[in-house]
Amino acid sequence: ALWLAAAVEVHTAKEVVAVNGTNQRLRCTFSSSSPVSQQLSVSWNFQPEDLSSHELVFYYQKEPYKPPSGRFKDRVTWDGNIERNDVSIMIWNLQPSDNGTFTCQVTNWPDVYGTIGEVRLRVVQKVTFSEIHFLAVAIGSASVLMVIVVTAVFICRQRRRTARDKRLEGADTEG
Repeated sequence: ALWLAAAVEVHTAKEVVAVNGTNQRLRCTFSSSSPVSQQLSVSWNFQPEDLSSHELVFYYQKEPYKPPSGRFKDRVTWDGNIERNDVSIMIWNLQPSDNGTFTCQVTNWPDVYGTIGEVRLRVVQKVTFSEIHFLAVAIGSASVLMVIVVTAVFICRQRRRTARDKRLEGADTEG
């Protein structure tokens, strides 16, 4: 029971969708029952969708260590802040081959056991039409429609006023 109470809890999003060729921050935070120690270590690993072998993406212990080889060499950077319990990384120039599951594991001695954060990354060719886009189009369309209605009412009033003035002029001329 003591070990369960002294475990590290790791938090990540369940899924992240990003556009091919862009950069994406993979957010990972942790909580620990112990203060951050000099032995704190962070491991980011990757499991491709085809379930081929795991690959080390990034490692941190006192300082960040980029992978010396592999698909993420020169494409991953540290984007965390240990004092804020943030151990996030940034992946640059995403590619469809980056589709898969990333795991974030934190050990903070004596808290060496705990949860492992998992985030599924989906790299898409273009952004899908989301609810926010739909809302923007709806509000934009409603605004344009409102301007058209106000303009039409204004034009109709002007024409009526002009026609009334002409009738009054005609009545004055006859009288």
